[in-house]
Amino acid sequence: MDYNFDLTRAKIYIRCMQGATTNMCYNVLDRNVNEKKLGDKIAFYWEGNKPEDYARITYKELLQQVCKFANVLRAQGIKKGDHVAIYMPMIIELIVAMLACARVGAVHSIVFAGFSAEALSERILDCSCSLLITADGFYRGDKFIKLKEITDEALKLHGENPVKKCIVVKHLKATKENDKTSTQSNLPPAKRACLKLQDNHNEKAKNVLHKTQIPWNEEVDVWWHEVMKEAGEECEPEWCSAEDPLFILYTSGSTGKPKGVKHTIGGYLLYTATTFKYVFDYQPSDVYWCTADVGWITGHSYLTYGPLANGATSVLFEGVPTYPDVSRFWEIIDKYLVTKFYTAPTAIRLLMKYGDEPVKRFSRKSLKILGTVGEPINPEAWLWYYNVVGDRRCPIMDTYWQTETGGHMLTPLPAVTPLKPGSATLPFFSVVPAILSESGEELEGEAEGYLVFKKPWPSIMREVYGSYERFESSYFKRFPGYFVTGDGCKRDKDGYYWITGRIDDMLNISGHLLSTAEVESAIMEHLAVAEVAAVSHPHPVKGESLYCFVTLKDGHEFTDELVTELKNQVRKKIGPIAAPDYIQNAAQLPKTRSGKIMRRLLRKIARNERDLGNTSTLADESVLEALFKNRVETI
Repeated sequence: MDYNFDLTRAKIYIRCMQGATTNMCYNVLDRNVNEKKLGDKIAFYWEGNKPEDYARITYKELLQQVCKFANVLRAQGIKKGDHVAIYMPMIIELIVAMLACARVGAVHSIVFAGFSAEALSERILDCSCSLLITADGFYRGDKFIKLKEITDEALKLHGENPVKKCIVVKHLKATKENDKTSTQSNLPPAKRACLKLQDNHNEKAKNVLHKTQIPWNEEVDVWWHEVMKEAGEECEPEWCSAEDPLFILYTSGSTGKPKGVKHTIGGYLLYTATTFKYVFDYQPSDVYWCTADVGWITGHSYLTYGPLANGATSVLFEGVPTYPDVSRFWEIIDKYLVTKFYTAPTAIRLLMKYGDEPVKRFSRKSLKILGTVGEPINPEAWLWYYNVVGDRRCPIMDTYWQTETGGHMLTPLPAVTPLKPGSATLPFFSVVPAILSESGEELEGEAEGYLVFKKPWPSIMREVYGSYERFESSYFKRFPGYFVTGDGCKRDKDGYYWITGRIDDMLNISGHLLSTAEVESAIMEHLAVAEVAAVSHPHPVKGESLYCFVTLKDGHEFTDELVTELKNQVRKKIGPIAAPDYIQNAAQLPKTRSGKIMRRLLRKIARNERDLGNTSTLADESVLEALFKNRVETI
């Protein structure tokens, strides 16, 4: 690799396999079908919102559908380098759309289907997308999402919009019973295969759609199945440079404006394929399930590109873990005999709240490896995951990485790395981490401070789209010569790394650097606690103090005695300096639609600041007023 991380010497740049020529879609589909002879192997089992909604698609069928849609894109005038926005539920057409973009050399920008019209519009405008791909609507649990209406609202915001055409998947059927046969002939094989199993669900959807009448603009909107009907099944891939862009994915920024993280083809392909293979010990007979939405980086790297590059069979899940009941995950694992399971600590803690019985109702004997992603996992949740879900026989791959890194950075390897509950353990091959002090001094041995990386890796982001200055200031300016993750970290005597949370989630209490994640972990060990979030609060003497929001398990009461117990538990686990000054009863915590706790809002609530800024990514705004109402008085 050729790179410069030190902006005091020159402009920041990273290049991998510069001058090489490739195509992502060719590598993950054509090679598997034509060279590896995996055409008849299942690429994806699709599991819908309800257990009776399911389908499957082989590598050969997926390649055929991708080629057809790639031809559709070319017919719409999309060419190499153009930007295409994708705003879709977790359906097979989503995978087809992103791979078709890769096939023609277009840059896809996928927006999570739980985002608001404002968030979608902001990303489309920043990325200058000329084509948008969406669906009519979908169910998330028992909630109906009018996706097309949200899409139309987004296209009307902020004046002139760059989108010229909007291709719409008819995911929810609004046709009469006697029209089903002709309509099905226009759909992909995977969707046709499951229509007979969707009647009850679609009947409900049909009623909703008939009432709402999907909005339609003849000048802009076209149906997916109509443009696919006449498209050819062969499409030559567009050969690209290894450093040509593959996708732009937006992530939260410290300023509130999302950052368009750009990843390129060659290095990203190499790194996601390699990390998937070794971190999950991929074997050809595996059935792998990553529960992440493709709207996030985990869905890009470890549901789509990494598994497909290895010819893996994966589960694509449209639903939620608690619908129609809290056993849904474990039911699906038994249904498809899943061997490798990758999910978020948020989901684990949510399901842990309901006890062991919903898990033990299913065998889970097929499981071999468990994984976690998205945030640090507290030891109690790790142990429940290991002991109950994995029956004490499945190692847990606690993976640390970011949208910006593209792939795993710190992670155990199965049967290789001794595990420590809550630790991301050791760096992956070629990754060179360091821990820095506030002044930028590199710390050796046992230490705690700022996590940085000293050298690049193939899948590192190449830029913040449209703003080199933001790229430089966000990742390289504070500590020249290093890639700055923005996360705090500690290294123990064995050289293991423990992520302590975002730097802005670290506190300096009376001169002592303290991570909120460490306090949260201590409180979570109490039997009454289901979930906790700790934030900093100004203190007239200590500088900063801890304010904790605690959600209790069913059957437990929030009392003064419990507050005392929780404070004493932190004192015992960490020390008196870490004891929270304030503990608030929180029936629910504010979360994004992907399930992440919005600590920025909690800091505002703790300080009784009503100006909350942008809350468009919040799943349930009613949570906020309840939290303000129960706020603890502070000094």
